[in-house]
Amino acid sequence: MPTTNSGLLPDSHPVMAIGSAVLVTAFVLFTLINPIATGALYSSARDFIDAEFSWYYISLMNLFLLLAIGLVFSKYGAIRLGKDSDKPEFSYFAWFSMLFGAGIGIGILFWSIAEPAYYLQSNPFITDAQAMGSEAAQAAMRITIFHWGVHGWALYALLGMCFAYFTYRKGLPLSIRSALYPIFGDRINGPIGHIADLLAVLGTVFGIATSLGLGAQQLNAGISYLLGFNISVSTQIILIMIITVVATFSVLTGVNRGIRILSELNMQLTMLILALFFIFGPTAYLVSSLADNLLDYLANAPALGVWLAPQEHSQWQRDWTIFYWGWWLAWSPFTGIFIARISRGRTIREFLVGVIGAPTILTIIWITLFGNTAMYIELFGNGGIVEAVNADRTTALFKTIELMDLGALLTGVMASICTLMLITYFVTSADSATLVICTLVAMGDNNPGARLRIFWGLAIGAVAAVLLFAGGLNALQTASIAAALPFSFVLILAIVGLCKSLYAEGQSPGAQTLETKTGE
Repeated sequence: MPTTNSGLLPDSHPVMAIGSAVLVTAFVLFTLINPIATGALYSSARDFIDAEFSWYYISLMNLFLLLAIGLVFSKYGAIRLGKDSDKPEFSYFAWFSMLFGAGIGIGILFWSIAEPAYYLQSNPFITDAQAMGSEAAQAAMRITIFHWGVHGWALYALLGMCFAYFTYRKGLPLSIRSALYPIFGDRINGPIGHIADLLAVLGTVFGIATSLGLGAQQLNAGISYLLGFNISVSTQIILIMIITVVATFSVLTGVNRGIRILSELNMQLTMLILALFFIFGPTAYLVSSLADNLLDYLANAPALGVWLAPQEHSQWQRDWTIFYWGWWLAWSPFTGIFIARISRGRTIREFLVGVIGAPTILTIIWITLFGNTAMYIELFGNGGIVEAVNADRTTALFKTIELMDLGALLTGVMASICTLMLITYFVTSADSATLVICTLVAMGDNNPGARLRIFWGLAIGAVAAVLLFAGGLNALQTASIAAALPFSFVLILAIVGLCKSLYAEGQSPGAQTLETKTGE
């Protein structure tokens, strides 16, 4: 069964190629022409979604987590994502490296210190009298880990499993429309399929633009710390332009070369910087904090997952939890397709446990070593972290390294490693997202043409740049939340299609291929 089209363009579908390019180009031009008006429009859109759909985002994330856990322990866990004889293409180290690098690497570098520093001062789960104390510190770490933990990774895992299952086991194209086949049949070849894939493209573009914008802000802070450059929007836009060009060259080399090599380098640098924080930070305190954070998260995650803020804390929940759920949802088509692309041959159980478990464990370790080092300095040392974060959140990581008081040489080495990590994670996120968008536009082709890769590599950078230009962090956050809403409806249909197909296979074991003319 053919999995690519025979349309007018040899490496894309005309509706997908032209429609997605026009929409993204129009967005960039509209924002550039009147950034003040567009900034106000983005704020209004976010206010509406926050007010009307907070409960919806919270419900979705809990539903996906419960479904993922259920599938792990179900009879369907033994089904292989591919033919029964297929074996995984990548080693566990390469697989986990690409999972983590594509999933959250650049974002967690930004927030692993800044986020708990905000919560230390105020959050809904402490009183004013407890602020800046040990109870506030534990609550801060709990909330931060919650926002980066199993709820988000369960979403990635489920959607990634949808892509891998329908592509490698059922012989359909690597696109979101394929998961809708059990519901709509051959109608996925028409407007239904085009709309689903377009929403996935837009979600990916705005989701990755958010991360690239945050990464550019922190990279600017790192270069400023090391070399004395000014921290400004213009500098950040220049950085985005440079990294975008590098990422575009990387994506032209494909998964097995540029992306895999960069992902493994990311993981090696991550292990190195975590080791340095552990050895030269407050080691005994970090060991104790790791155990406390893990147990505290396991005990409180279920309640946090279903918590709907009362009126006095509703703005806090919208600014933080709803932003995160929107960000995860917007990133999910990108990460889902990328995870599927590197996961052929694994069983559903192995896939779900690996995608949810391994990155979550590393996330808890990372946030503990970074965040609790900052907490120790603030609570038991000379302080200065909270003040730095309140002044400029992008400097949090580098200010923490400075206040560890390790001497000029080691401080410079650690700051340099973190800056290099920002660059490599930046490039990995951008080139992975570019490859995913091209795969969607090319109707599931695993090796889309060079011209598509170049256009979308540059387009992603352009969107990140104009969002920074239009409103900085607020515009970046709004883009994620707004892009997530329409795609979430497609996501629900995809999960329904997956469940329907798994049930049918469970009734008739061995039936692997769907009879369809998708792509013709």
